[in-house]
Amino acid sequence: MKILIELPTWLGDCVMATPAIENIVNFDNDVQITFVGSFVTVEAMKSHSKVVKTVALDKKYSALYKTAKSLGNFDVFFSFRSSTRSKFLKFCISAKNKYQFDKNKYQHRHQVEKYNDFINDSLNINFPAGKLLLSTINFQSSTQKTVGINPGASYGSAKRWYPEEFAKVASELSDQYDIVIFGGPDEQDIALDIEKLLIKKDVKNYKNLAGKTTIPELINHISNLDLFITGDSGPMHVAAAFEVPTVAIFGPTKDNETSQWMNEKSLIVKKNLDCQPCMKRTCPLGHHDCMNLIKAVDVLDSVKSL
Repeated sequence: MKILIELPTWLGDCVMATPAIENIVNFDNDVQITFVGSFVTVEAMKSHSKVVKTVALDKKYSALYKTAKSLGNFDVFFSFRSSTRSKFLKFCISAKNKYQFDKNKYQHRHQVEKYNDFINDSLNINFPAGKLLLSTINFQSSTQKTVGINPGASYGSAKRWYPEEFAKVASELSDQYDIVIFGGPDEQDIALDIEKLLIKKDVKNYKNLAGKTTIPELINHISNLDLFITGDSGPMHVAAAFEVPTVAIFGPTKDNETSQWMNEKSLIVKKNLDCQPCMKRTCPLGHHDCMNLIKAVDVLDSVKSL
């Protein structure tokens, strides 16, 4: 069976869609999958055992039309996106059956379950959502224990904790762990702020990889960590896929919907304020207390609990 899948746009959502994708494979093991999506998500999924092709989509409608026509015919098309652009893509794709995720239909449950329910409803099956699944090429990890520090969050500044606090945590853990700072190209500034603060504290056993890794390299690095300190972000879900012990810092977002899936070694740090979760990109009240009130000691206490 030839299947075309449009992946979610963001890395974290893509990782949370993997149990649903596995249930497509469980439904018919003899599948050939073509993935289309953002550059980031097709890079994350290109090593999947059933993949025959991946295509990064251009946002322009004319380019989408050309891509759709060049892909050929499929038995089934699934889109994990509910945007107007994805509706246009679905219209242009040649497939016997076409299904598109509707974010208004699937609500009030974990994002993994939303995606899995969509696939169950499409295929008329009732498979449970299993573990997150990402392929990795495991390179030799170091003998010294390593902690990953991930200060970025693509969604907006409201999800970001502060570099001073991240640096305090990293500095405190530097006796037991080597430190790796992660981040995308847009997060190099905050990573550099942390690096400068570590230098001030005379911490030398760190690497700053922000903006310096491909997506497969990022996945490999995270899979080899012994501990991960992170905001609500794509790399947080990558860590969950490998069950890396994680302390996740949550502010304006819904931890019941986007916390780590099936990672027993996972703790959430948040303040439970009346204004949470606002789901805004920047703090609408201007005080950012959901992140402001979280201190390094709160995160370090959670590390001890893990």
